Amino acid sequence: MHIFSHSLKLKAPLSIRQLLLIAFLLAGLLPALLISTLSFYQARNALRSEIKHDLQTTAKAVAEHIDRVLFERVQNVSSWSQLAIMQDLYIGDIDKRLSVFLNETQVSYGTQYQAIDVVDLHANIIASSLPSHIGQALHTPPIWFTFPVSGRPITVYRLQADGLVLSAPIISNNSLQAIGQLYATFNWSVIASLLNHAAQHSTALALLDADQQVLAHSTDWSQQAHSLHTQAALRSNSPVSAWQVHVNKDHDVAIAPVHRLGLIFLILLAMILAGAVLLVRPIAQGISRPLEALTRWVQRFRQPDMVAPVLSGPREVQTLHQAFQRMADELAANELQLTRAAKLAVVGEMAAAMSHEVRTPLGILRSSADVLLREPQLSADGREVLGFIISETERLNRLVSALIDAARPRPLNKNPLDLTSHCQQVCAMLQVPAQAKHIQIQVVATVPMTIHADQDQITQVLLNLLMNAIQMLPIGGQILLRLTQVGDQALLEVADDGPGVAPDQQALLFDAFFTQRAGGVGLGLAVVKQIIEAHGGTIHYASSPWQGAQFNIQLPIHHPLTS
Repeated sequence: MHIFSHSLKLKAPLSIRQLLLIAFLLAGLLPALLISTLSFYQARNALRSEIKHDLQTTAKAVAEHIDRVLFERVQNVSSWSQLAIMQDLYIGDIDKRLSVFLNETQVSYGTQYQAIDVVDLHANIIASSLPSHIGQALHTPPIWFTFPVSGRPITVYRLQADGLVLSAPIISNNSLQAIGQLYATFNWSVIASLLNHAAQHSTALALLDADQQVLAHSTDWSQQAHSLHTQAALRSNSPVSAWQVHVNKDHDVAIAPVHRLGLIFLILLAMILAGAVLLVRPIAQGISRPLEALTRWVQRFRQPDMVAPVLSGPREVQTLHQAFQRMADELAANELQLTRAAKLAVVGEMAAAMSHEVRTPLGILRSSADVLLREPQLSADGREVLGFIISETERLNRLVSALIDAARPRPLNKNPLDLTSHCQQVCAMLQVPAQAKHIQIQVVATVPMTIHADQDQITQVLLNLLMNAIQMLPIGGQILLRLTQVGDQALLEVADDGPGVAPDQQALLFDAFFTQRAGGVGLGLAVVKQIIEAHGGTIHYASSPWQGAQFNIQLPIHHPLTS
């Protein structure tokens, strides 16, 4: 028996505290682990792409820079060979004017050029930026390639040591024949300095030709096996467009941000775990203990010596505690409440039945007042009282009609209706109350339009809108009723120059019992909206051209079927 009871205890369900502990740990750790893992992989991929993009950007920028430098050198050689001073080659540069020019040109370009020489047709140096070259025979490396610039061939010679030789022919102004050649030796270390300047920490750059031979490189350049690399070709306007700039970056250095990111995520998960262990237990106890006390009290709350527990715990537990207390207080009066509810139900049914009979006494009151008004000896005070009775019965009748219309709309009796003519008729009906306030009603309807509608209900819509405008407008106001066609819809606009509706009240216009007029019921526009929507149309409020109120109604145009 003892063994059996012990096994029951082992299989007992978990307590609220245990469930909360497990739920909080799972809810906190699993999503955090999943989100952290997904975030890490997304961030890692983004970092890798960004690193690759940075390398490509660097390679492209350096390639463009080298392109500009080489293109400028080519333009230099081409333009210098066409200068008038080059014609001194005819006289062998006797006065050394050409050599002085070449020396000043080289000095003005700083370290860009190692030497600038002018040779005759026998490859003898006639003029040079370096006096020691004058009179010597010029020896050039093998030709690499030739390309035209401004109609003249530019020759590029094989790179040797740290100089790149470029040459252009010098053409005689008289015979238009070549009388010599201009040679400029570009200082190739400028390219190496440029690559060194562009290289960053653990980043190396190199300029390679079409055969992947290294022409220039930064100090730390090497073809590492474990490195991230990219390349960018020189622009097409360069004479050496087959060359490429390669960028290498040490793999471990490149992905160091990814490793740091992973470490941050691991630290974050450890912090979440530690926080869960420290915070979940007291939170679970703060929820479970009030619930346990409340459970004990509910089980024995009818006992006279049972005291309600102290109100504590989370807000939901406190709310539950208060609800149980209210329930205990109200149990003693359940029979009285049920009896009262039954009586109230009977009274409600009687009131609902009597509400349908209100019009009968109202009609009797109205007819009786009309009969009394025909009495010739009725005093002035009596006529005034009868006038009050008639006006109040009419107001009550309108109120009852509005309530009935709002609660139970009449079924539609649709027939073809000439909306243009009908609008004019309704406006004619309201001329008397409009003229009483000197209000001008203008109807603008040029094209006849027929809709399929209930004439009485459309009349009710127009009367409600126009009467609302007349009642709200000051003396001398104006109302515009305009009818136009928009596609297959009839657009009816009712605008006035009154005060309009405040922006914060426009959304409530079509709600039942909302009114801006003193003594109004607030059902007119609600009934109007109900009728328009029953006809498959729409109605909305807008500001009129006079900054007053404007109601725009759209109804489908009726197209009769043709056989």
